[in-house]
Amino acid sequence: MTTLTTTPPPVREATRDDVDSAIARAREAQPRWAATPGPERRLVLRRAAAALDARRPELVDLVITETGGTRRKAEGEVGDSIEELHLAGALALTPTAEIVPSVRPGRENVVERVPVGVIGLITGWNFPMHLALRIAAPALALGNAVLLKPAPETPHSGGLAWARVLVDAGLPDGVLAVLPGHDAGPALVEHPGVDMIHFTGSSAVGRRVAEVAARTLKKVALELGGNNAAVVLSDADLDLAVSCAAAGTFVHQGQVCIATGRHIVVREHADAYTAALTDHAARLTVGDPATGDVDLGPLISERQAARAAAMVAESVARGATLHIGGGHDGRYVPATVVSGVRPGMPLFDEETFAPVAAITVAEDDEDAIALANRTEYGLSAALFTRDVERGRVLARRLRAGMVHVNDTTAMHEPQVPFGGIGASGCGERFGGSANVDLLTERRWISVQGSM
Repeated sequence: MTTLTTTPPPVREATRDDVDSAIARAREAQPRWAATPGPERRLVLRRAAAALDARRPELVDLVITETGGTRRKAEGEVGDSIEELHLAGALALTPTAEIVPSVRPGRENVVERVPVGVIGLITGWNFPMHLALRIAAPALALGNAVLLKPAPETPHSGGLAWARVLVDAGLPDGVLAVLPGHDAGPALVEHPGVDMIHFTGSSAVGRRVAEVAARTLKKVALELGGNNAAVVLSDADLDLAVSCAAAGTFVHQGQVCIATGRHIVVREHADAYTAALTDHAARLTVGDPATGDVDLGPLISERQAARAAAMVAESVARGATLHIGGGHDGRYVPATVVSGVRPGMPLFDEETFAPVAAITVAEDDEDAIALANRTEYGLSAALFTRDVERGRVLARRLRAGMVHVNDTTAMHEPQVPFGGIGASGCGERFGGSANVDLLTERRWISVQGSM
């Protein structure tokens, strides 16, 4: 069995010259790929999905090794990635043109969707394979070329381990390139030959990406961080709320943009909720997921683990109460529950990206909604109530791109548009039919016949 001490082979980082060369090849190859009939593009993606499915155990081990995620997480990620190729194959057959009536007699107006062109895709390390293929697969299906810059922590699962499979499945040379290394990202963002940048990562880096990309007026889509809240109202089912919120907090050690960081609970339920969540955390095992069945693996780096521990310590120093966990052992952070968290504390104001549940007490339901909205982020939110109709109404008052009533914040369905507002991102959503809006441009062609 692969272990965390067994590392994939070293990777040669792409230079600026490598990026320039890849862009030139992509610009030459993309028009021919766009002209390839949709059924043929679909066939390429379906063959690639079948080939990756045959390598599923190998890819699962690789994801575990590079990310430190549990086997369950890795199996889910690989499965979701393969599903993205299947869904993209269907997208290749989606009608992308419409007839629009004209005010002028004899004129025909056609509004068609055309590929953006060459897309620079910069991805994160937490779900490296899925974060890449959820954009790359539909982009290729719609006739674009993709230049993929994976995270430096996960170059193999983020692209190098599977990109060749797509080429072997029939993807023309130059249409897809993987460019690992620290220089590749800035080079793609700056280059006038790249028509679009899709970036997944921190809000701070996303702001810089948007600023630089604006100089060449390229299209930009940013999928950034989140400080997501689970709001537990006075009529909530506490067992359901604890179960869903715990799943949202501790999934992949909390290293998920849609993880539940803030638990906002009305005062009448606060003690019982805190006790139940603490009990849940106490049952979670921590260890190397490559050598055994554990609930929590290591964080991506010791620096990230130390940051999380420091955020907990500072919040406790400012008056919060630590119930379980805290601290770190190298890259390992135990399941942690902290109550009495208030605005102005790091655990309330910042994205933790660690298995830390920060509980804030609200005076009533209205106060809970206000506290949930007290953040610059706006990615995902959860709301717990036994009154489903009331839940629908209150969900619309939460400032988030995605709101889930009686479920976890850490939810993703590939056929549903995904994205946030505020510091959590901007640009078109991705997923399902939104992929067409994201990865194509509208072109109006009019033909004037007889007058």
